Amino acid sequence: MKHSYRYNILFMMVLMVIINYIDRGAISYASEQIIAEFGFNTIAWGAVLGYFGYGYLFGALFGGALADKKGPKFVWIIIGIGWSIFVMATAFAGEIGIALFGGSALFGFAFIRILFGFFEGPTFSTINKTVANWATPKERGFAVSLGLLGTPLGAMLTAPVAVFLLSVTSWKIMFLFLAALGLIWVVIWTKMFTNLPEEHPKVTKEELEKIRSKSDLLPDEQLVEAEEKINIRWYHFFKNPTLVFNAIGYFAFQYINFLLLTWTPKYLQDEFGFQLSSLWYLGMIPWIGACFTVLLGGKLSDYLRMKTGNLRIARSGLAVVSLLLTACCFMLIPSANSIAGVMLLMTIGNAFNSLPNSVYWSVIIDTEPNRAGTFGGITHFITNTATIIAPTLTGFLVISYGYSSMFTAAAVASVIGMVAMLFVKPGKRKSKNIAVV
Repeated sequence: MKHSYRYNILFMMVLMVIINYIDRGAISYASEQIIAEFGFNTIAWGAVLGYFGYGYLFGALFGGALADKKGPKFVWIIIGIGWSIFVMATAFAGEIGIALFGGSALFGFAFIRILFGFFEGPTFSTINKTVANWATPKERGFAVSLGLLGTPLGAMLTAPVAVFLLSVTSWKIMFLFLAALGLIWVVIWTKMFTNLPEEHPKVTKEELEKIRSKSDLLPDEQLVEAEEKINIRWYHFFKNPTLVFNAIGYFAFQYINFLLLTWTPKYLQDEFGFQLSSLWYLGMIPWIGACFTVLLGGKLSDYLRMKTGNLRIARSGLAVVSLLLTACCFMLIPSANSIAGVMLLMTIGNAFNSLPNSVYWSVIIDTEPNRAGTFGGITHFITNTATIIAPTLTGFLVISYGYSSMFTAAAVASVIGMVAMLFVKPGKRKSKNIAVV
């Protein structure tokens, strides 16, 4: 299309997130083989799944700031190569632990999964920086949701891809294959992406005018400004209640997202006796609705923005309603009497959870687009404590109270997020010490 090169960029981001999510979720489908080979119990396996989060949250923090300083292209190349290397190393994590960490395979998985998480961590804060640079103001919500589409789509495709690879090869070969996919993406992305649309020869003057137009801005919305004109420090994030509460709301999304990504396969095997061969389609089901609602949410948020002229309704209001419905669905799962009922509630709950996914990132762009990378990184740091808490806490809950407790905990997380989003006022710069020079 004549004036739409930016959509090529968005498409490649979707593809990257799909690869990213398959890489992080594939280990859950290899649980039986890895547990049998190294003798992990339920608590140890929960720890293996949670180690990813330790690296992930710090990677998100530093990656966002690096995207602001060096530009998103530099970060994309570094993290794409880095996470692919550690996906490959996952195949040998147990042996690395036995050789280097006093015979402990668990320490080997900890070492590799933490570093793998570190390199995947900057992904979404760098997406946010890319969208801030490349998207028009009126399509920010949808542009972010396109980037985030890879989350449920990647999680959904993890099941058939992982089950197929495990069926025809070993779990170790599976990780080597997935690493190769990541490296191929890096090569293509390096050739087609620039930090700013102004730098790309395929971006026309007309498209650039659309991207930089101020005509569609609402009174409280911000546009990317020349870097030398504005001085916003990282700590200004914590002076802005909107950004802090937005991060807490996003925590609720991530808790449920990572819970389903890491524990659904083992839950289905333990509670309902399903074999690996059945998980290729059962593992997909909870993500089907989310693939549609993550896009719908971006469109709906942009529609509400245009219709009401009120960012708080368009962003915060949508998130509050969605999180309330999410909590209701997960609270009902323990009382479901059949696998059909469980899967239906899980699917609907996850769909509502994904509906406002783009909102959390749009709030940052609406409020501080010049620091979309840094503030996106801080948001992701806070949010991704859930990638540690959800799988690790679930291991303890399952041992002590059974699988029903993990769904109750998910509902509680949603309620906390819902309350936090009531205090989010997008576009409002609360900090008094931001210097514009």
